[in-house]
Amino acid sequence: MAATEKLGLIAGNGRFPFLLLDAARAHGLTVVVAAIKEETDPAMNVRASADTNVHVHWLSLGELSRLIETFQAEGVTRAVMAGQVKHKQIFSSIRPDWRLAKLLLNLRTRSTDVLLGAVAKVLGDEGIELISSTQFLEPLLATPGVLTKRAPDDEEQKDIVYGRTVARAIAGYDLGQTVVIAAQACVAVEAMEGTDATIERAGALFRTLDAEDAVRQNAADATTLRRALTVVKVAKPNQDMRFDVPVVGVPTIRTMRQAGATCLALEAGRTLMFDPAAIAAEADAAGIAIVAD
Repeated sequence: MAATEKLGLIAGNGRFPFLLLDAARAHGLTVVVAAIKEETDPAMNVRASADTNVHVHWLSLGELSRLIETFQAEGVTRAVMAGQVKHKQIFSSIRPDWRLAKLLLNLRTRSTDVLLGAVAKVLGDEGIELISSTQFLEPLLATPGVLTKRAPDDEEQKDIVYGRTVARAIAGYDLGQTVVIAAQACVAVEAMEGTDATIERAGALFRTLDAEDAVRQNAADATTLRRALTVVKVAKPNQDMRFDVPVVGVPTIRTMRQAGATCLALEAGRTLMFDPAAIAAEADAAGIAIVAD
């Protein structure tokens, strides 16, 4: 990509858009940000005010035509998606413009891959190529091996093996990419709610079991199965690296700690870790093992 070329950035929520923006600027690119009113952090305006080579345009999630017109007016021919757009937004009161409405009506299903793939095709037809969201962030992809001071123990390793089988099956249907496992049983499966909410749900379920044990007040009645939670996150079998790439950050580790999860398994080379050193430090402080294969 030439240094004089502009890069379009379709910005969702979280830190991902900011990390990608900084990486693209480090490559000398002018970045045209399509900030989604319903998702993008307002701090994007602050970031742009400090850099004349960052142009921010705010638009609603339903304004596909305006997105295309904005990029074309700015001379953008390549763009990237970064940051989550909550899948549940397709059920919100946001009104799609004529182009998005037509796209939605023609979809056989409205899973993440199908929906975003259709948007990518529309952009491509208008001369805007959607490129991999990891193109500027390869150093943040999880590397193979144990990433914390503690490696998974034997029980956690069994949960990882089982969890990957379940997670890959679920991911193949484009439902979610995360499962939470305990004692080789599936406690929670990710759908539209996202990774952190899935982990929180698993933790809440086990807290109800702890409460029931307390009511019994009889250790003999308590289960002998280990209740430590293992979180397994995978890429889809045919992961399109242009969008919906698995990501984890420090908040993920904090959510795991609160939920009572002790192990995190990732897919090496296909999972982005936002600030790997900080993630490892947070996990080490909590006694959480992280491994990528």
